[in-house]
Amino acid sequence: MSASNLLSDLAAIVGQPNVLTSDADRSFYAMDVYNQLELPLAVVQPATVEELQKAVRAITSAGVAVVPRGGGASYTDGYLPTTANSVLVDTTRLNRIVEINASDMYVTVEPGLTWAELWQELAKQGLRTTFWGPFSGIKATVGGSMSQNSASLGSGNFGVSADAVLSFDIVLANGELLRTSSAAAVNGVPFFRWYGPDLTGLFTGDAGALGFKARISLRLIKTPPFYGAASFGFDNFENMSGGMAAAAREGVIADNFGLDPKLQQGQLSKTKASDAIGAAWAVAKTARNPLQAGVRLLKMAAAGKRFLAGYNYSAHYTVEGVCQAEVNAKLDLIRDAMKGFGTETANTMPTVIRAMPFIPLYPILGPKGERWVPQHGLIPFSKMQAFYQSLQKLYADNAERMRKAKVDKGAMYMTINTHVFLYEPVFYWEDDRTPFHKRFLPQEYLDTLPEYPANPEGRALVRELRAKINELFAAVGGVHMQVGKSYPYMRGRNPEAARMLRELKRSVDPHNLMNPGALGL
Repeated sequence: MSASNLLSDLAAIVGQPNVLTSDADRSFYAMDVYNQLELPLAVVQPATVEELQKAVRAITSAGVAVVPRGGGASYTDGYLPTTANSVLVDTTRLNRIVEINASDMYVTVEPGLTWAELWQELAKQGLRTTFWGPFSGIKATVGGSMSQNSASLGSGNFGVSADAVLSFDIVLANGELLRTSSAAAVNGVPFFRWYGPDLTGLFTGDAGALGFKARISLRLIKTPPFYGAASFGFDNFENMSGGMAAAAREGVIADNFGLDPKLQQGQLSKTKASDAIGAAWAVAKTARNPLQAGVRLLKMAAAGKRFLAGYNYSAHYTVEGVCQAEVNAKLDLIRDAMKGFGTETANTMPTVIRAMPFIPLYPILGPKGERWVPQHGLIPFSKMQAFYQSLQKLYADNAERMRKAKVDKGAMYMTINTHVFLYEPVFYWEDDRTPFHKRFLPQEYLDTLPEYPANPEGRALVRELRAKINELFAAVGGVHMQVGKSYPYMRGRNPEAARMLRELKRSVDPHNLMNPGALGL
């Protein structure tokens, strides 16, 4: 089938306005925060699961690759086509909440729904999913997180996005629909995940290599009515990481994050009067009564921008409970765990983030308009210091090259459950803006930032350093979420594990047309 015939067939399925073929559209949708590979033949935007099935069937029947895209807040080539003979499927029109079942405590959604939209709708009924989104949830979609895996809100208690899912409806490469978990049983509904082998788990973190998430069912909880926050400052990484590990082992954390000096500086320097007013209003609205609102606002006002002054590193926590006594007890456990590591400071940051959990994605450019890209690794607590030391040596060995190429670095940290340390190195470098930045961010925000000429030397150095950091993670047994196509998932994998994955891929996608290159397949 010719490309023109395929595009005509797709237009008949989803409507002509929802088949995008202009250079500008194809370039934007086939680009992420950091990179671009190949331009697809077109971008298709189905609005129903049935349209998705028909579109996938038409594309693969024509021998063309099909690539899923969520909200676009990614940096690991996950939805970037690796061949021009492909069609990118934008899932953002598949954004309905199918069912909120408050009796059986699950919610079923389509993949293009954002975490912020889901959170707002569930809040009307006093409900929440266990993991309830990354900080980028104003754009990040539920389907994207399930394909890539993500961590942030709720990760302290409940783990990552994959830990929240109960069941999937998956559109396979042939357009057929696969159901997983209890929903696959006769008269089944998606209320229980572990019915025999965990087929649901096979499709979490697959980067769309095995199928499209068409419907996603997630476990619900009642939103805890009370929360509290605490922040700590540290002199060095050793104390901060040691304190974060000790706090995590207590098993009482709802949300947490740590910042190095670069990210602390960026966080504070970008605060404007309008931001502060919005944050104060959000904090006041989350209080249970006017007195509590007043106390929180007075503490924020007293701290101002000086709440982390004098500390190189910081860590920030929220805890939840059914009553204030439970919240206080959990905060006391964290404070006890931090003794000997850090000093408690004003809890401005976690208080504001709990009130405004989904922030605008302005940080996809640096605080001075630089290009930005993170990467991350999940490592055991016992490997934190070894990884840190090897990373600092890499930076020291390349310090002069980084200076000349106008490349800077930073880092963010997080603990997940009681046993995982997430280390997120970040690079900033002066470079020109991409079409993605120009279309993804509001023009009024872009107008406040300086622009830079193209810097291919800085770009190449960042790419080189990122590859070396992946090797450092591998040296301590590190693993990754958001594998996409940039983390070396298949390299060094146990031979039997690699064989099984390849055979699974062949069984659901025999012609390798489902996001080819994802997971290194």
